[in-house]
Parts: sequence; C-alpha cells; structure tokens
Amino acid sequence: MNIAINCRCFLNKDYTGIGRYAYNLLQTLGTIDQQNQYLLYAKKGFFSFRKKLPQFDHKNMHLKIDRFGIGIDKTVGEVDLYHSLCPELIKLNKARKVVVTVHDLIFKAFSKGHTQETVDETAKQFEGIIAKASKIICCSQSTAGDLQKYFNLPSEKIAQIYQGVDKNIFYVIGEEEDRIAQKLLRTHGIEGPYILCVGTIEPRKNLDNVFKAFQQLVSRGKFEGKLVVVGSRGWLSEGLEDLIHKLDLKDRVVLPGFLSDGDLRCFYNKAEVFVFPSFYEGFGFPIVEAFCCGTPVVTSNVSSCPEVAGDAALCVDPYKPEEIALAIEKIIEDKTLRRDLREKGFKRAGDFTFLKTAQKTLQVYQEVYAGIR
Repeated sequence: MNIAINCRCFLNKDYTGIGRYAYNLLQTLGTIDQQNQYLLYAKKGFFSFRKKLPQFDHKNMHLKIDRFGIGIDKTVGEVDLYHSLCPELIKLNKARKVVVTVHDLIFKAFSKGHTQETVDETAKQFEGIIAKASKIICCSQSTAGDLQKYFNLPSEKIAQIYQGVDKNIFYVIGEEEDRIAQKLLRTHGIEGPYILCVGTIEPRKNLDNVFKAFQQLVSRGKFEGKLVVVGSRGWLSEGLEDLIHKLDLKDRVVLPGFLSDGDLRCFYNKAEVFVFPSFYEGFGFPIVEAFCCGTPVVTSNVSSCPEVAGDAALCVDPYKPEEIALAIEKIIEDKTLRRDLREKGFKRAGDFTFLKTAQKTLQVYQEVYAGIR
C-alpha cells in the first residue's frame, strides 16, 4: 500500500498528547512494517520557523513537503489509503480509502468549554469525516461510546485502539537525575513536598475544584507543601489568579507553564500525589505518564479516566472538592496505599505501548485495504 499521513499535529516544536501519539505511531510503524510505503505530508513554508519537519530513518517513509500551499492532493498524489491522525477537513480526494483517528468529542460532551460557533463548525467537520472514513480509530471505549451516542455511528465502523506512552521519556529517575530534579524544582521556588496537576489550563481540567480541594487540605493542616499546576494557558483561563487570591493560596500555588519532556518527568517523579480530576478526557495521557514515574494518582470517575486508570488510582467525583481532598489525604497519610498504587501503576502502564498501538493500527490498514479488492 501507499499510505498518506498528514503530519500537521506534530510539526510544532512542543508536542501535545496528540503530537506524541502521531510521532510515536509513525516511528513504530516504520519499525514493524517494511512492506508499505508511507508518504508524510508536511505543510511548511520557507519562513515557518516554528514548525519542525518530522525526521524518520525508515526507508519506507517519504517526506512530502508542501512549500507553496498547493495542498495535499497535488503534493502527495493518488494513494491507496489516507490516515488522518486527528480530525480535520479531509482535502485528499485521491485516496481510495480513508482512516481517521478521533481522540475525543469534547465539543459535544463538554460543550460549555467552547463557543457555539466552534461547536457547530466541529460538528459539521465530523459529519464530513464520518461520511468519508472507512474506519474511525478511537483511543478509548469512552470516546467510541461518545461517537456512537452523538453521531449514531455503527460499531463496525469503529476500531478502539489504546494509545501508548513513551517510556523512554517517562520513567523512574535515578540518583543523578534526582539531583538535577531537585535543582530544577528550586528554580521554580519549590523546596518541600508538592501535589502535581498537569494539563492545559482550561475549564474541563477542573482546576477550580483542584484549588478548592487543596485549600481544604491546607486549612485542616493536612499538607504543608505546595500545589504545582503544569500546563499552557487555554480557553477561559483568565480567572485563575482571582480564584487563587480568593482562596488565599498565592504563596502555595506554582504555575511553571509548559515544560519540556525532561522537566515534566522530574516534576512527576518528585510529586507526592498526581491529581487529575478532569471533567472530560478522550484518553488521559497524564494518568499513564504518572504511572510510569511511580507517582500515586487521584483522577475522576467520569469519561475515559477510570477506564485508563483501572485499579491503579483513586477515582473520585470531579464535582466534589471534598472527595478530591480526602483521596489526596489518604495517599499522603497511608504509606501502604502509596506503595500499592505505585506497584499497580507500573503494571497498568505496561498495557499502553506504542508497539500495541502500531500493530493494531496496521491491522486496520490491512482490513480497510482488503475491502478495496
């Protein structure tokens, strides 16, 4: 097969969860599959300095750079299959079959985090995807269920494939790296224990209730350290400082912004607890990243979070700050629970590998292509 892939979701220098998925999927496909040819479309002008072109050593991966904005059709030409690694307006008309990966349905399941215009435009985009795609890959059973619920999509058109986490990035650090981590933390004003939260700062990440839960711990004298919230500013994040001030947490909250992979690994490793009570996640990469680093996890009992966490985390009602606070308190005070969650986390993390993701994705390609002949 000649398989076209749009690389737009990992051309930025800083990868998000979807960018990591896309890059590592292709890297692994190149390792396990030498039969098919991959045409990697990258739209990058001569002066697009913020974008970096994908680099793969595999001989069957061919970079197709669109320098002049002529479009994927003219750049790539006719192909047997096109895989869109995230939802988009599919403009490649010369593909005999189309596969699309859907990571979440936030615009439907948590629509209050978007404008009505965005919701309507995205819904129209999804209708086009559903019409064109031979198969839609969903990263969790939760996302697959949402797709069926909101678009009445038949189950035979869906392939549920869990995504992997790069264990070369997220792992338990040794003594030398631990010293580097301590120095890094000091540069951010962190000297003692801390609770960690990771994710784009936006309403669905439920930071308001994280702050309220943390304030309860502080007021009851259950935790003397800080709350560290790692992530870029997102939609409707303007009231963050006001809430911190209102809860009298100005000296107890650290906002380091977006971190490199290496720095993020250090923050995971040194945290007392990782708290992630999101209102909605299509998959929830940070849960597994924390598992890989041996950090006990508190997450929500809605959307994909309990599915991904299994029995390796404490799951709580994300709408109840008191539940979040009590779960954190349990982990801080119960050493046996901490140890059990740590061991279960390592085991659960083993279920999410890019080898499994790539093998099952390749199987989808083969099944869809076989339907052509």
